[in-house]
Amino acid sequence: MYKAEFLKPDGRALTLYGTAPVTVSGPIPSPGDAVEARPQMRWHPLRGEWVMYAAHRLNRTFLPPPEYNPLAPTHDPEHPTELPQGDYDIAVFDNRFPSLTLDAPTPDPVPGTDVRAGIGKCEVVVFSQNPTGTLGGLPAEQVRLLLDVWADRTTELGRDPRLKYVLPFENRGVEVGVTLQHPHGQIYAYDHLPPVQERALAQMRAYHEQHGRPWLEDFVRQEREAGLRLVRDGGEALSVVPPFARFTYETWVLPTRAVSLLSELEGGERDALAAALKDALLRLDALFGVRMPYLLTVQQAPVDGQAYPEWPLRIELSPYLRAPGRMKYLAGTEQGAGEFVNDALPEQKAAELREVKYETHSD
Repeated sequence: MYKAEFLKPDGRALTLYGTAPVTVSGPIPSPGDAVEARPQMRWHPLRGEWVMYAAHRLNRTFLPPPEYNPLAPTHDPEHPTELPQGDYDIAVFDNRFPSLTLDAPTPDPVPGTDVRAGIGKCEVVVFSQNPTGTLGGLPAEQVRLLLDVWADRTTELGRDPRLKYVLPFENRGVEVGVTLQHPHGQIYAYDHLPPVQERALAQMRAYHEQHGRPWLEDFVRQEREAGLRLVRDGGEALSVVPPFARFTYETWVLPTRAVSLLSELEGGERDALAAALKDALLRLDALFGVRMPYLLTVQQAPVDGQAYPEWPLRIELSPYLRAPGRMKYLAGTEQGAGEFVNDALPEQKAAELREVKYETHSD
């Protein structure tokens, strides 16, 4: 992996990554002035969790026309984008409209709840210079590079003692709120452990204490023995529709060795994980012949300097398309009770994914 760091005219950081040495031609651009971000967190006393507020995000770019793509390299100096011209594969920069910032000011008191500054960091990860491609359609070596980038950003963000958890993710499709069509994802770094990860850590820690080994070891063994829900087994990594899937066609991509962070994977394990991820994404797109809307999250351990041998590293893919033209939304029971309803058994959907045929050309 090759890496080069720059500073944008508005003070935001830009890091370019490549499978070959990174070169830049022309100035480092920025599409506008810095945005004054004043994010805050308010405590939800019934749910026992913090809610983020970032009113400045209402002014962010929303589904611009193809001729103005802020995530494409700048071609007209009079209309700069976020990225420069040059030879590189993946770009990471500070979000111009962040939900969390490291210098968020202390907000005024709010009657009825606790309030504090929205401390954290938000980065944008541009997967490719190609504006029409997909993550699954990238060449295998570029998907592997993305794993390296996620690992590198997690390590770099984890060096800040204010940050406790790093979540790389991709929202794909307007159905899940995407405002820019160019293939990209984001990274959120929090100053606390989010509630989903907090609960998962408690569950995994209890399992480890009871059995003396990580849950992931038993999960991989049991799924291999059952053979019902595996989609692809590449030896050092596999994809599976978990037996407790909340979404139809929900797919987990995970290493077969229990580790807590991407940075802990060896080279061959990262290759296998990248191949499994690419395969899983292509299957979802080929399933109905459309680009499947989904939420992808990279579930790693906290970055607070402690060891988490119980944590199961995995990439979760949560599709939002159940069948052509029918969307899976978070409706009454999901939103109101946190109880998901899945209209199909994981075993059935895993079998469908295994049978999917797709072309292997790259976007």
